[in-house]
Amino acid sequence: MEISNARIFRGNAFLPGSLWIEDGKICRFSWDSSEGGNQDEAGFRMTEGKKWDAPGPAGQEAGSREPLDPAGGSQCQNSERPNPTLIDGVLDGEDGFLIPGLIDLHFHGCLGLDVCDTGDASMGEAEAMELFRRIAEYELSSGITGIAPATLTLPAEDLKRTLRRARAFRDGEHGKNEASLCGLNMEGPFISHEKKGAQNGKYILPADAVLAEDFLESSGGLVKILGLAPEENPDFSAYISALKDRAHISLAHTNADYETAMRAFRAGADHAVHLFNAMSAISHRAPGVPGAVFDSANVRAELIADGIHVHPAMVRLAFRLLGRERVVMISDSLRCVGMPDGKYMLGGQAIRKEGRYCRLEEGGAIAGSVSNLMDCLRTAVLEMGIPLESAVTAASENPARVLGVFESMGSIEEGKAADLVLLRNRPGTREHLQVAAVFKNGELIRPQAVL
Repeated sequence: MEISNARIFRGNAFLPGSLWIEDGKICRFSWDSSEGGNQDEAGFRMTEGKKWDAPGPAGQEAGSREPLDPAGGSQCQNSERPNPTLIDGVLDGEDGFLIPGLIDLHFHGCLGLDVCDTGDASMGEAEAMELFRRIAEYELSSGITGIAPATLTLPAEDLKRTLRRARAFRDGEHGKNEASLCGLNMEGPFISHEKKGAQNGKYILPADAVLAEDFLESSGGLVKILGLAPEENPDFSAYISALKDRAHISLAHTNADYETAMRAFRAGADHAVHLFNAMSAISHRAPGVPGAVFDSANVRAELIADGIHVHPAMVRLAFRLLGRERVVMISDSLRCVGMPDGKYMLGGQAIRKEGRYCRLEEGGAIAGSVSNLMDCLRTAVLEMGIPLESAVTAASENPARVLGVFESMGSIEEGKAADLVLLRNRPGTREHLQVAAVFKNGELIRPQAVL
């Protein structure tokens, strides 16, 4: 199969050319010409060959003054086009952007389903496998070709049941329409009561290396990230030392001060859950966890760019201070993604989805996101002024490196799986950066809809 007439993401730049796929893998390239491109003061390459302005008033795109509608995307003519068609083994990319499939290493569910539903003892094995399959199919249809769902703070036995069932799903047979299960992200239960956010405080536990080993064993190695609030665990250095070679230790839902966070990072923690959210705040006299993240070159940080969780200025600040190499874009999406507004449940607590918001019914705290990772990528680029190149790296290569799967996915290179997404290149229309086609292991997958 050949994908022709596309802007292929290689070496942190988009280059015009063609790509060939054989036996599900990328096998070779042909380049039309080399393109330069401007760079801003942080070294970011500008996709549109222009320098981003400071953001305009709320509802306006950085780099332009064209208003955005409340759901994102410009308010202008929507010239709908059919999806690209494969003819005689060749797909015309129509000058679109060909990027690696995205990888979401922190989300909870979609379509009314949460991965932690599988921890319920009353759910049968077949029903649990079907739940994982439906989530994996939805994610792939959205351009997310690899997933690592996050678990909630729940009873330990329920968590272990979810981990065992995730392991069984990974080891089972899969259809071509499913995203790959690349890992699991254990957000709880070793978190802070003060910064629990929408996690259920009834099930928060002190950090326990023996229990963490049980989690790792139950998952058959699928758990790649273990969350920790160091300030609530006086012996956190020993805990980190015991587990850091088995999984990434992540500062999660933590009220640690800068000094405590730095001690945790020096002990071997190397990841931070959703930067700025459910953690100590950054200020000029008390830098908190964010300041420790910025000061620790070995630490990667998750970032929710849904337009709700983090102000666009702080998203830009994170990319500038961490560089594109250390930001891991996530969705933190909940079961209400792809569902109508209304009441849902999250770890035994009632939540309510209203438009782009989802909050706890009791207390009103933001519970999570209602956007998938592809939605977040578009929001980061179109509403926040993040260069497309940087956003793609943060949503594909960086999570692949965290999950230990970069040798096979996360970038467009010869010999890697042909997990690819073609985005439309239609500036000035609602179609710009919409998903035109998804490839999984070289198979052309139709999105359920042009989102």
